[in-house]
Amino acid sequence: MHRPGTVYYIYIVTNPNKTTLYIGVTNNLPARIVEHWMNRGRPETFAGKYFCHNLIYYEAFQYIQKAIAREKEIKKWNREKKEALIQTKNPEWVFLNEQICGQWPPEKIIKRF
Repeated sequence: MHRPGTVYYIYIVTNPNKTTLYIGVTNNLPARIVEHWMNRGRPETFAGKYFCHNLIYYEAFQYIQKAIAREKEIKKWNREKKEALIQTKNPEWVFLNEQICGQWPPEKIIKRF
């Protein structure tokens, strides 16, 4: 179901050494990135276990179905193809957390709704 005005994102985060990639989907990118940061080191989540909280790529969608389909598509790709995608928009693999969240690391915890 589409909620007017809602933007959905697929995103790729990585660990500090850029060796592990995590791909997800959300309707609140800043809050989701903060959640990944808060989960760092927690083995019960993939992103937490591997310290994947550094945003390096994202795409925006109007419809959740399109975002989910894109997430599933990218998850099937090999590492080389994922890296090529990241490099189309972020060739230096700059961490985008501050750009998206306004401040990094976060002082205030943003809750998703």
